[in-house]
Amino acid sequence: MYSLLVADDHPLFRDALHAVISSGLPDTQLFEADSLAGAMARIEAQEGLDLLLLDLSLPDADGLEGLKILRETYPWLPVAIVSAHQERQLVLDAITLGAVGYIPKSTPREQLLAALQQILQGQLYLPADIMRRPPPRAKPTAAGEDSEDKPSRLPQLTDKQLDVLSCMSQGMSNKQIARELDIAETTVKTHVSAILRKLDATSRVHAIVMAGEEDLNGYIAKRMAR
Repeated sequence: MYSLLVADDHPLFRDALHAVISSGLPDTQLFEADSLAGAMARIEAQEGLDLLLLDLSLPDADGLEGLKILRETYPWLPVAIVSAHQERQLVLDAITLGAVGYIPKSTPREQLLAALQQILQGQLYLPADIMRRPPPRAKPTAAGEDSEDKPSRLPQLTDKQLDVLSCMSQGMSNKQIARELDIAETTVKTHVSAILRKLDATSRVHAIVMAGEEDLNGYIAKRMAR
């Protein structure tokens, strides 16, 4: 049995989420809070919570501030964001701050349940439709300095590693990548390790950010055209 805490100030959304989780994950115990303070009081009172689902528009903690406080105060508790905001950079910022997943409130029921199962199994969840969006073009950091001045690390990757990185950038788990590319999950893990090493990335999220900064899709298209 899993124990989940939902922190959201909209009763109708909490009710809807409760109904979806109760029917789709029947062995799950669900608690509710309508503020960050309420969530923290529940965390203190309730032992063995497995996951906190956090809205980014609580009355006492707007934006990512609540996530920062929770990660600093309860580093043992996994926190996933459930939000109406769907900006790609916001998703990456949340993951960088320690969130284990980002679930848009517009997510269909079955996809929501799949996302929760993925997170509860210890995997990172990123919304594929948001992660497929191209990142904003980086602005030059100084006069005469352009992103092209920095050598790309992408040429160090093999074609298969580029395919794996592309799937990672769409928010796919290792299991989903294995199914998409028709390879073993152990092979995916090997490729991911090689990608992180070659890109000098500190984490999976870091590699995804680097791929966006270097226009991975454009690089793959040019490479295929040669």
